[in-house]
Amino acid sequence: MTVQPIRVACTRIDDPELAVRDLFGQLDVPALSGIILFCSSRYPLGALSAAIAMRSDGVTIVGCTSSGEITPDGLDEGTITAIGFPADDFRLSAYCFEDLDRFDAGHAQQATRSLVAEANAATRGFAGPANHAAIFLVDGLSHREEMLTLTLQDALGEVPLIGGSSGDGLDFKETFVLHDGRFRRDAAIVAILSTSRPLKVFRAQHYRPGATKMVITAADTALRIVREINAEPAVEEYARLVGSRVADLSPTVFASHPPMVRAGGEYYVRSIQTANPDGSLTFYCAIDEGIVLTLGEADNVMAGLETLFDDLDLAVGGVERILGFDCVLNSVEVEQRQLRGRVSELFSRRGVVGFNTYGEQYHALHVNQTFTGLAIGRSS
Repeated sequence: MTVQPIRVACTRIDDPELAVRDLFGQLDVPALSGIILFCSSRYPLGALSAAIAMRSDGVTIVGCTSSGEITPDGLDEGTITAIGFPADDFRLSAYCFEDLDRFDAGHAQQATRSLVAEANAATRGFAGPANHAAIFLVDGLSHREEMLTLTLQDALGEVPLIGGSSGDGLDFKETFVLHDGRFRRDAAIVAILSTSRPLKVFRAQHYRPGATKMVITAADTALRIVREINAEPAVEEYARLVGSRVADLSPTVFASHPPMVRAGGEYYVRSIQTANPDGSLTFYCAIDEGIVLTLGEADNVMAGLETLFDDLDLAVGGVERILGFDCVLNSVEVEQRQLRGRVSELFSRRGVVGFNTYGEQYHALHVNQTFTGLAIGRSS
């Protein structure tokens, strides 16, 4: 039997109907069990979802809006990019949680366990044992990622969770996830990808802790807003510590000088989203008063990525595709360091497809300024 390759496709046609027709033509949808797509927020989502819904019979299709896409040809913006999984050796089962402000953890755990049971049942016809990974996509402005990842990973058990928070460039206005033919706000999707092929989830970051430390002394935790650092207005103190003028604070500065927090013996980035007119800072991740932050310093991006991909190749006995979730601030940083072309070529050569996020999920963690994802091995 001929082994069907994992399908990847990208289009930048402006008209939503023609764009979906082009994208799905490249994917050969009738041969697939599921599709994950990433869509620039420049598209009119109502018309786009209608075009997708017309062509989704019998195929599980999930996705989200992005802050840039990782296409088969590398890094890009303004596209619709997709990865399709052949029905011969993949299954994709999905569940959508809506109205996240009223999220019920008990219901979510029950629904997730049912989804795991569904995934196990769907793979009973496989020739060998099945491997599973949970793909998580969430409204990137919901501020609910920490609660969701903890709840869902607990219910998933041994099935690892990996994913990203949807974006809209760097506008921070509206972000959406796609499920059942409709783009939805204040929602999250967990989709279990099942296959007899080897799978490996991963998390990598290009930063290490430096010598400069600071303490959050006043914060609004629900909104992820830090009002004071070291008992000084947050914007002014952060600018002083990184050697910048307040007026010059921007995603470029935030990407180059990310605050990091130590937890469980490891350092994790707590990225800054915006500097606010009232002198506060809004973060992408959960924060709290009393937390000690350390300013991060950049590692060698290219060497780190090459090592990561080599390790993943060994782990799955040869990578066919990597589903990647790369923080939008990583994109800002590689642009600033004039590495975009090299990173883009590397991603293309190593088979990465995915999107730039407002945050990444890895197991029960919600993290920032990382590159996370799922390596998928070749069929044996």
